[in-house]
Amino acid sequence: MKRIVLTLALLFSALHAHAADPASAYPAHTIPNTLLRALPKNADGRTYQLHVHLPASFAKEPKRRYPVLYVTDGYWDFATIVASYNNLAYDKVVSEFITVGLGYAGDNLDYGELRGWELSPVRPGNADKFIASLEKDIFPLLEREYRADPAQRYLAGSSLGGLFTLHAMYAKPDLFKGYIAASPAVVVGNDWIIGQAKAYAATGKPIKARLFVTGAENEWPAFLAGIKRYQALLPELKHPELVFQSRVIDGERHAGTKAESYTRGMRFVFEPLAPETGKSKD
Repeated sequence: MKRIVLTLALLFSALHAHAADPASAYPAHTIPNTLLRALPKNADGRTYQLHVHLPASFAKEPKRRYPVLYVTDGYWDFATIVASYNNLAYDKVVSEFITVGLGYAGDNLDYGELRGWELSPVRPGNADKFIASLEKDIFPLLEREYRADPAQRYLAGSSLGGLFTLHAMYAKPDLFKGYIAASPAVVVGNDWIIGQAKAYAATGKPIKARLFVTGAENEWPAFLAGIKRYQALLPELKHPELVFQSRVIDGERHAGTKAESYTRGMRFVFEPLAPETGKSKD
């Protein structure tokens, strides 16, 4: 009898545990057509992890090469972009493309601390070293193993990632065909990126790309003011061949602007490749 009572007690305890923590009783949900690639430590001692989403036709068309959208802060923004991409691809307003979220390998990481090293072009940041790592380590991997098209690279980022996106456009304008800068941190370094934009414009060199820049209506006022200064400057810079669009996302704060910024941004930068019509009507 004691053995039966003990067995029932253990069974009840197990059932109670599952009821208290239902996540332990069922498999975790994963995003279809995605994978993680942890890279070896690079020369700068950084250990990157790539969040990769492959388009629906990838396995069926083994000779096809695809455009790639690289997004900073992949641990935060990858899922948001993939969800929007699937909707846009269904509507045929963007071409099929690979999405690569840029992040870090390891558990329990402090992303806020880590990202400053990669994404800030202003000291003590190392944005130029990150660009070099993209060129040396990450682009070749995607182009070798996932049939990424080296002529069709795109870059997106939010906040400090948005600042990195703008910096990459001026530092290495031939690397990417399109840029999505969602609420970029223009104010970092006392509008440092505006100085870079003016310096580049003075060279008269072209930027053969498309650029989409947003701010959020309810951002911190000084932060939004910096974005608006850059947005207002863009027409005056007259970068040859740069096609750009600016927008302030109404009703949103800093992080809440990502979904709309990325959705509209993807439509805009991929518009020339759209299988039907990606033409913005707003």
